[in-house]
Amino acid sequence: MRLTSFTDFGLRMLMRMASAPGRPFSTADMAEEFGLSRNHLAKIMQRLAQAGLVETRRGGGGGAVLARPPHEIRLGAVIRLLEEGQPLVECFGADGGDCSIDGCCRLKGRLRSAEAAFVTELDRSTLQDIALSPAGAGAT
Repeated sequence: MRLTSFTDFGLRMLMRMASAPGRPFSTADMAEEFGLSRNHLAKIMQRLAQAGLVETRRGGGGGAVLARPPHEIRLGAVIRLLEEGQPLVECFGADGGDCSIDGCCRLKGRLRSAEAAFVTELDRSTLQDIALSPAGAGAT
């Protein structure tokens, strides 16, 4: 399976925040650290905030912080959230894609099972399990 860059950077951002719980991270600092545009980072942050995974604070000393302890955030839930609307294959899309063998395809069911197993396996781990160590967290 291949995760979108949206999900990849979302996971990196959460790992970074988990490395220093309670410390606010500005979008500018995180964008620079990850080599990502502030606009793209803001979209990811907005999705994480809407889901209640992070809180954002404005003003001096503001930034993003984890809304829950890292041990309460399951990786599978993060993947489901950030990959929402990104079908594994075209025929899983809302419109069903353009498949000439739909109706007789036996691959679709196996792919759905594999996708479910992938995310279920990630549910066994939490953000705490993959949090960056302070030494490996990069520039602060």
